[in-house]
Amino acid sequence: MPGYQVKQESVPITGVAALLIRSLLDKQQFSDPLGEAEALGISSAAWPLFGLLWPSGQQLAQAMAARAPVEGESILEIGCGLALASLVCHRRGSMVTASDCHPLAAAFLLENLRLNGLAPMRYCHGDWSAAPSQAGTAPAVQGRFDLIMGSDVLYERDDGGSLPLFIERHASAAGEVMIVDPDRGNRSAFNRRMQVLGYRLEETRLRQDLPSAQAYRGRLLHYRRG
Repeated sequence: MPGYQVKQESVPITGVAALLIRSLLDKQQFSDPLGEAEALGISSAAWPLFGLLWPSGQQLAQAMAARAPVEGESILEIGCGLALASLVCHRRGSMVTASDCHPLAAAFLLENLRLNGLAPMRYCHGDWSAAPSQAGTAPAVQGRFDLIMGSDVLYERDDGGSLPLFIERHASAAGEVMIVDPDRGNRSAFNRRMQVLGYRLEETRLRQDLPSAQAYRGRLLHYRRG
């Protein structure tokens, strides 16, 4: 037994076929017998967060489903968790790399690819708060991408601007960044740092309900160079 409980459900996404997703049963799950999460700075309270379905993740998946695919585009999802948006893009034929810092994110992604009959997808360890050498068992994110996307990644103050600097290291010269944020208080500081790096922001308020009928309030932050 893995030491934690899971569930499996069909997740509706507007505009595309639903995804069959295995997730943790609830926020009470925890299992770190080898201390891998602890070594990466993941507390017991934060441990289950990667494996839950979050409204912002569903909103990002819907945004990707509505966005026309770009031929040859490379995509990186940061803080992917269950990687709904990556799965949507992957199923449409995009070149996607999902990334997270949780030691079980790769295994959950592999199982959800299997459940949906999808080919393997690249996964990398991506932790913008740590030095590149402090990676987990998966290879660290490398290279540059045409689109970097994420959902609910502005949950910490990030006084040193680690996330914008991580994005800057991995965004192509004409790269775009799309972040779904549930109106967290750290958004303004992030916006200012992205502006300093040469990005202009197009902000869209998200006030639509999810296909599950769950109400959502947040913003889609779309950054472009220039």
